[in-house]
Amino acid sequence: MARIHPFRAVRPPQERVAEVSSPPYDVMNTQEARDMAAGNPLSFLHVSRPEIDLPEGTDVHSAEVYDQAARAYRELKTSCPLMQDDAPSVYLYQLQMGDHIQTGIVTAASVDEYDEDLIRKHERTRPDKEDDRTRHLLALQAQTGPVFLTYRADRRIDSLVEGATREQPLYNFTSADGVRHTVWRVTDTAPFVRAFEAVPLLYIADGHHRAASASRARAELRDKNPNHTGDEDYNRFLTVAFPDDQMQILAYHRAVKDFGANSPEEFLNKIKERFDVKETDSAEPRDGELCCMYTSSKWHALALKDASTNHDDPVASLNVQRLEDNLLKPVLSIQDVRTDKRIDFVGGIRGTKELERLVDSGKAAVAFSMRPTSIEDLLRVSDAKSIMPPKSTWFEPKLRDGLLIHEI
Repeated sequence: MARIHPFRAVRPPQERVAEVSSPPYDVMNTQEARDMAAGNPLSFLHVSRPEIDLPEGTDVHSAEVYDQAARAYRELKTSCPLMQDDAPSVYLYQLQMGDHIQTGIVTAASVDEYDEDLIRKHERTRPDKEDDRTRHLLALQAQTGPVFLTYRADRRIDSLVEGATREQPLYNFTSADGVRHTVWRVTDTAPFVRAFEAVPLLYIADGHHRAASASRARAELRDKNPNHTGDEDYNRFLTVAFPDDQMQILAYHRAVKDFGANSPEEFLNKIKERFDVKETDSAEPRDGELCCMYTSSKWHALALKDASTNHDDPVASLNVQRLEDNLLKPVLSIQDVRTDKRIDFVGGIRGTKELERLVDSGKAAVAFSMRPTSIEDLLRVSDAKSIMPPKSTWFEPKLRDGLLIHEI
């Protein structure tokens, strides 16, 4: 069963929510965050990317950065001001991007269930990123951006959501990227809590480092609390859970800086040993094609000559893994995509035009346009307690930070 916990959100007033909320902290670099927050003292980027208000060149992992985050949060709470709801609530968060609409349930999830793998994972976290988010969380004593969860769709929950979204929303605004964000507050929380008790598992779609940092912060705060009961707010973490049939995953493409030890001709000859290669006018792979490849101003469709795969292994059957096993490793000598500096990843929202730009500008020698990983692939890998290759999924639309805050 999945345990969800209503909570008293700290949040901006309706008339200032568009100014306060910001994209997730990890989808931009420092300069991009600085430019985005320029002229807007209420932007939550002052809290989530506090280095933007410190001198250029400041070490983003220095103590002064986390002190600045805490100071910016305190200032925002008084200057905005942020408010805290008077009773624990469940919140519904709907995002609309073009014709795509998805509605999730915002609650506090159980750290115990995360630790026990009842909230399943598919990504390996990096210690330095865990350290950063743990220090940020402890400095603020608050979780300010939700972990993005999914679950296998349940009609009872769908029905509750449908009823609640007929009411007047708390927020309804369109962010600069054209995504509409609508939030409702539900004070009659018991039906949602009971409905989720029938949901066997939750799955992390995005936000593995935020979840891991909540677990680490809980351990630290528990050890410092001689009166720990297990019912403290630090035993829970901010999440928004969407049904799997509403999730939108875009492709995550690959670009490689050079052909390794190969000449362009040798490279093409080697891949033709493993793939049927043909020129194409499409930048996106069609049925039966593993991927499309862009090099020398041309697109090529690649189909594996031996398309057999071990369907019992949910990772080996992923297209991104098959590309790695059949081309990146044996032909381009990229043995570890996590650490090799020759490979870059291009999120699907930037599209195949970005791949063409990288190759045509000489920043890459070859690029690969991938199919999106399916949500069912993600669930299968998570259920097998396996790890996806890095940069397998790009979720759109993105959740906003600073909309609903869970103080611990």
